[in-house]
Amino acid sequence: MTAHELTELFTFSMSPLELLIRGTTMYWFLFLIFRFVLRRDVGSIAISDVLLLVIVADASQNAMAGDYKTIADGMVLVGTIVGWNYALDWAAFRFKGVHRFLEPPKLPLIRHGQVLHRNLRQEFLSVDDLMSELRKQGVDDVSLVRHAYMEGDGHISVIRANEHGQGPHRTEDPVK
Repeated sequence: MTAHELTELFTFSMSPLELLIRGTTMYWFLFLIFRFVLRRDVGSIAISDVLLLVIVADASQNAMAGDYKTIADGMVLVGTIVGWNYALDWAAFRFKGVHRFLEPPKLPLIRHGQVLHRNLRQEFLSVDDLMSELRKQGVDDVSLVRHAYMEGDGHISVIRANEHGQGPHRTEDPVK
């Protein structure tokens, strides 16, 4: 490889501003799709989710990058995407309004031992899916649950009713 060819690898083949605009536009487009169109899963990543991410990455690559050819172009594009990701994490940590926009709110699934079927349907969860998650937390009867929520990250949290139906049953020491 000649010095000239090596230099060409690190020069821009398109405007860094164009790369910044392309990366920003596609980041926000994909973010909005994943936040508002696609549903949460029950705390896990399925093979179909991974496949979807790979296909979206491949499909959006050309829209983001156009016809870039150099390392410098790729570095600007990756830096733009990582920068937006960091900026959103920072803003969500600092500002409640941003956090509420970025993260879906918790969704009640069980209230005082009663399954909320409408909310299960909203998240495409069956009663069998819910019961499987409850069993993972040591609960085999819905009547033993005071509240269960699907959290913004897709995990299901459970607050048990104690023997008298008053308050939560603690299975672990509270955080000190």
